[in-house]
Amino acid sequence: MDNRIKSLRPFIGAKNFDESRSFYRDLGFTETKLEPKLSVFQLENTAFYLQDYYAKDWVDNTMLFLEVNNVERYYEELKALNLSDKYSSVRLQPIRVMGWGSECFLHDPSGILWHIGQFNQ
Repeated sequence: MDNRIKSLRPFIGAKNFDESRSFYRDLGFTETKLEPKLSVFQLENTAFYLQDYYAKDWVDNTMLFLEVNNVERYYEELKALNLSDKYSSVRLQPIRVMGWGSECFLHDPSGILWHIGQFNQ
């Protein structure tokens, strides 16, 4: 194929759209509201669409992998945000080291699981 890919932007759902919007802004994403029930969130070259739509089976099985340069530093920055104090259903799980690299886990207010990791060089 001759065409170059510019980005891949998944669509994710939200149990409580306004709470999820606030959560992702707290993570440092910039929100652009596209429609009353659809926003795009962007941080550097990473973006995703957040919908005001919730289907339990879909959201409970949604996982995203966010690759970072330094998972230890990113984990410490996440801990400092105290997100679980502000959002009752948010959970941050410690880093685990695997054969391929390291990752921590962040569950958003709807239960979407973010794998935040760093690959071995």
